[in-house]
Amino acid sequence: MTGTSAASSLDAPVPGALLNVRGLSVAINGTQLVSNIGFELRPGEIVGLLGESGSGKTLTGLSVLGLLPPGSAVGGTVEFRGQNLLTMPRARLREVRGKAVSMIFQEPRASLNPALPVGRQIRDVIRSHEDVTKAEADTRAETLLREVALPDPRAVMKARPRELSGGMCQRVMIAMALACGPELLIADEPTTALDATVQAGIMRLLRRIARTRQLSVLLISHNLGVISEVCDRVVVIYCGEVVHADTIDSLLDRPLHPYSWALLKAAQVDLDQPDLSSALAGTAASPADPPSGCRFHPRCPFAVGQCAATHPELDQLAAGTQVRCLRHQELQLDAAAVTA
Repeated sequence: MTGTSAASSLDAPVPGALLNVRGLSVAINGTQLVSNIGFELRPGEIVGLLGESGSGKTLTGLSVLGLLPPGSAVGGTVEFRGQNLLTMPRARLREVRGKAVSMIFQEPRASLNPALPVGRQIRDVIRSHEDVTKAEADTRAETLLREVALPDPRAVMKARPRELSGGMCQRVMIAMALACGPELLIADEPTTALDATVQAGIMRLLRRIARTRQLSVLLISHNLGVISEVCDRVVVIYCGEVVHADTIDSLLDRPLHPYSWALLKAAQVDLDQPDLSSALAGTAASPADPPSGCRFHPRCPFAVGQCAATHPELDQLAAGTQVRCLRHQELQLDAAAVTA
């Protein structure tokens, strides 16, 4: 097997990257759920974290902002502009959170205060980080609602979340995340509860805003169709560890890992609601009780005996391209093989 072991190449921060995640591990109440995750985001880049529910991708995103639940233990480094967020004092981290780095969560209605007008909620975010008057914050809030293409921003300012549709609430959440001009936006399954048409509109909005503002985005999703619409690169996570990382164009053309191959096969069946049962047997392995050897081998249609005995390292094949598979060279998976 050629390529370079991740032990050296993926432990070092990438020069010029806005965010460097290296050796990230997360345990909750003593149970290891994320193991040795590594990736980076460059300024203005959109990177997708792709994997099934329970794979560890949301825990990875929450780790960046120190939002893990009680009982969590975190290892590794998460460097934002050269500063390790994992060891940063809590007071300083609160300054970074919401201003330099912000997050959009899965359920917008659950994240918004149901009792307050949305304009007040955006204003409060602005004034928590900046010394501006209520009037100045309200003006900015209205401008932000206009930027996310909400009709009649003044009326929306006065509305409570229950008076808005799910898609409108998500646009409000995007406006709130942009309120203090962050450099990095983490979007955790931002279209999960939305229908396909609204979902497509939200993805187009995120892509436009990211390009206009030169905003770096970490997009967390189980849906390869969503990832492929907006991302420059993708990091595929299975059972708590990275199994494949590549540009989105390369992954769609040549899915080097059997799991990426299965995700692509499922997405070609239905881009909106991919069903892995069309490509894989069984259910996703749990990081809390991973199988021996390659964690994907019980579901892999290409597994051989060695796959059950040997845990593969993450090989670096080229700059930005890594794969964790003992057989990736001989398999030579590509997009044509998906439909074979």
